Amino acid sequence: MRWIWVDRVVELETGARLVAVKNVSLAEDHLHDHFAASESGPAEAIMPASLILEGMAQSAGILVGHAERFKEKVILAKVTRFELERDVTPGCTIRYTATLDQIGASGASTSGVIEVLDHARAGEFERIGRAQLVFSHLDQNLAGTAYPEHNFVFGETFKDLLRNSGVEWESRPADRPLDSSPAP
Repeated sequence: MRWIWVDRVVELETGARLVAVKNVSLAEDHLHDHFAASESGPAEAIMPASLILEGMAQSAGILVGHAERFKEKVILAKVTRFELERDVTPGCTIRYTATLDQIGASGASTSGVIEVLDHARAGEFERIGRAQLVFSHLDQNLAGTAYPEHNFVFGETFKDLLRNSGVEWESRPADRPLDSSPAP
């Protein structure tokens, strides 16, 4: 995947919970068109809700992939629920907390909480949304469809994100545990 909507994984409990953050910057091109100035009013730089959902899905997808040591190609199969209560603007930090509800051979279900810290107001993170997402282990669910052996879902950009967050990427033997301590 080329577009990453998470800047860093800050907490990871293998098979249970992941916390990631995204800093929203006016330097991001998508903010300039959402919403552009028009005859009815000035421009409003707002993080599109669809990209906030994508950040939540990427966070939860990393949690699901990490639980199986990234052996599976994890894809978002269904958005069961997504609620967002307010807009997010440049200068805010989004915090995604993903919880693994259930995992099996064919996929997983997750719950997520979306919070925002508005640095202009200086305060604490405020809950602004939630999501319930279902993921599929691609190779386990499409009988007869051949996919490349390499994990194209968790590509180089995701590996960089994980390495920079202090999360081990490579599959490990069962007797060698993964580092799941919080990143600095």
